[in-house]
Parts: sequence; C-alpha cells; structure tokens
Amino acid sequence: MSESDRRDQVSRRTFLAASAATGVGSYLARRTDAAEPSSPARHPLLITTHPKIIQARDAALAVLQPTQAQLEHGLELHRQSLVFDSYGFAPRAAYDTAEFAAAIKAGASDLERSDLQEDGGMTRAAEDPAERAEFEEAFHCAGVTCIFQNSGQEGQAPDRLLKRLARFTYLTDMLRGTLVRASLPQDIEAAHKAGKHCLYFTGNGVPLTQHWDSVADELRYVRLFFQLGIRMMHVTYNRRNMLGDGCGEPANGGLSDFGRAAIAEMNRVGVIVDIAHSGWQTSLEAAQASTLPMVASHTTCDALRHHIRAKPDNIIKAICDTGGLVGICCIPNFLGRTGDIAALLDHVDYVAKRFGSDHVAIGTDVAHTSQYVGKSGVKVPPAGKKRPRFAALWPAGALGGQWPRASSLAWTNWPLFTVGLVQRGYSDSDIRKILGENTLRVCREVLPKHLIVETR
Repeated sequence: MSESDRRDQVSRRTFLAASAATGVGSYLARRTDAAEPSSPARHPLLITTHPKIIQARDAALAVLQPTQAQLEHGLELHRQSLVFDSYGFAPRAAYDTAEFAAAIKAGASDLERSDLQEDGGMTRAAEDPAERAEFEEAFHCAGVTCIFQNSGQEGQAPDRLLKRLARFTYLTDMLRGTLVRASLPQDIEAAHKAGKHCLYFTGNGVPLTQHWDSVADELRYVRLFFQLGIRMMHVTYNRRNMLGDGCGEPANGGLSDFGRAAIAEMNRVGVIVDIAHSGWQTSLEAAQASTLPMVASHTTCDALRHHIRAKPDNIIKAICDTGGLVGICCIPNFLGRTGDIAALLDHVDYVAKRFGSDHVAIGTDVAHTSQYVGKSGVKVPPAGKKRPRFAALWPAGALGGQWPRASSLAWTNWPLFTVGLVQRGYSDSDIRKILGENTLRVCREVLPKHLIVETR
C-alpha cells in the first residue's frame, strides 16, 4: 500500500478506503449498486463509517494481504453462505452509566451492580435507538446468520441459568424485525433465506435442583430448559462440579458416574453436550459416553498452543468419532503464536487437515462492543474491590498478554475469516461447512427426529 493510500485510509475512515489497495473498494461499490432495494440494510459487506469496525478490518487485511481475486471470491462466498458461530455473543450495548452510578451511590451490592451491567449490555439494543442501530450494523457487517448464544451463567443453579436466558428471549422478542429466536435448525435456515439474523441458545451448565433425591429428580430440569429453548449445555465450566472436572482443576479427575447419567439425559432430550471448558479426562470420557454428536464449541488445538482451554489430539479425535465438531475461538492467548487472524486459521487448518473438514467450525467466544461504551459523560463512582468469581479458576498466565494484532480477530471480521479460508485453498463446499453447515448438521442430528421438519 502506497503512502498516499495510507493517508487516504486515515482521512476517509471507510472500509472502501481501507481496502482500496486490494481492490475491495470497487467490488463493494458494484455489490452495493447491484443490491436489491430491500436488501442493503442487511448486506454484511456494506461500506461502513464505524471506526471500530474499520480499524479491525484494516488489521485483518494487513495480516492476510489477499489478492483482489481472493478477496472478491471470499466476500461473495461469505455473502451467500449460512454462517453459524458455534459459540458466541450477540453485539453488546453500552449499559446506562447514569443508572449504574445512581445504584452505586444508593449502596448497590456486587450482585446488583453486576446484574445492571450485564442486563444493559445484553438488552439495551432493544430499548435505545442508537444501540439498536449499532447492533444491526455489527450484525450485517459480520454477515453472521446465527450465533449459538451464551444464554446461561456458568454453573448449575436454575435461577442463575435463567437470567441470561430471560435477557436474550427479551432481546429477540423486541428486535423481531431483525433478530429471530431460533428453536429448531429449520428456523436458522429460514432466517438465512429471509436475510435475517438469529440466536440459538446454549445454557452454559446442566441445571440441577441439588435436592439429591434421585438421579432422575436431579436431571428433570434438562428437559425443562430444553423446552425453554436451550439446545447445548456445558458439562463443566473451569471448576469441578458434580459431573466432572473443569479445565482449571489440576487433578484432572474425569467424568463422574452422575456426569454419565447427565450426558445420557442430554442425549435423550436432544441437548448438545459441550466440553469446551471441561478438563481433558472429563472431555475424553464425555465423548466416549455420548451416543450422539457432541462438541467443544469454542476451543483451540493443544498441538499448536498448550493451554488449559485447548484440546489435545486424542480428545479431538474422540469428539470427531461421535460425529461432532471442534469450534475454534478468537481468544489471542488461547491461539498463541501471533494471536491474530492467521493464528485462528492455523488452528482451523490443523483440525480440518488432521481430522476432516466435516468436524471444524468457528466459535468466536467474542462479541462486538458498542462504540458508545465509556462515552456517556457520566462519571461512575468507584465501586470498590471485588472478590474473584468462584466459577473462573483461571491459572496465572491463562488470560491476558500483549497481542498487537488481536483486533484482526474482531467478531465483525467474519467475512475476512472466509477470505482467509479461500487463501488457504479450501474448496467452496468445505468453506461453507466450516462457516456454518457443520454446526447446523450437529444441531439437526442431536434433536429428536420428530422435531426436524425439512424446509422447502
């Protein structure tokens, strides 16, 4: 890119200028001119003036440096494809800082403050016009059809698991012109055909009454949460629970007898078993116990970067043997090496080439965050020091670090993930599998057959 191009990029601050050197500008202009009148608002590859999205695209293009042909083919393929994030988050809004500041002054507890921040970030797009516009722009720039949405708080207590489920049910109810709450795979396909976006819910834990009267009593809420729309559940988070050990537990004790019963119940009801945060022995034994496809929805390959959240080859193979998949996440510290879009593609490559392109997806585990965060002008009083979250159990060094090109992994860069796959020589059919068809297939295969209705 010439110096004049760089100056133009900074001054115009649009994706058109950011991409001029590779030819994407003229391509996007053609697509925009040719688009049907009803489609531009949902076209994922529109020129944007959003500074955060532009900066992330600049970073990814600087890493990838695609040819014009690769770029045009990747963008067009992405536009046509059903894109399904195998684990992620809807775009996050800026919470109401005035309300938050007032709550702190009134003596709000840690729990109240946490709930206010979380509720605002998850639902304010349904109530504030500027946040709704931000939400919609992020979705159409990403070109994502569906997110397997984190709709539960890590743990087993039903009341905790209900909070995020309620929030995202509310969000989809209020944004019905743009966002659909998908209950079945055919809803996702219908959203794709209609040019809409949707959320498919994961619960982040197996709901337990903890009365311990019987195994059947403890597991009866699995079906209840399935009826509420939950389609995937973590076996564990980072800590040990009654099902098995999480990835942060040094003992690596494996799956319990009760954990096997829970997996059998998830299989019976039609809930996908997810071992993304489980320890290695728990992950392996869960894969061996499941009679249906199961997943590590947002993880990485330990062969490329050793990390507590990564999975070694024997576990990846066990997951694939169920017919399941491994979703590669966008967390720089988990990916290692450069911690950028190239590292993400390295992990996708590793699974696809070693275990088959039918068994890999992208589960970003990241969200677009509103440009309005921190810009309200309202000063928030200091809330004081908080104790670490019990569920976390992150060993020293497991998070954080300096990753200069981390912005290339932004959630809105999904179209450039596709361009990167084109660069690496994947066929269109394999790219479509990685982008969403593999995740959709697992969703379809795990549900009870009488719930699957073919779309026409």
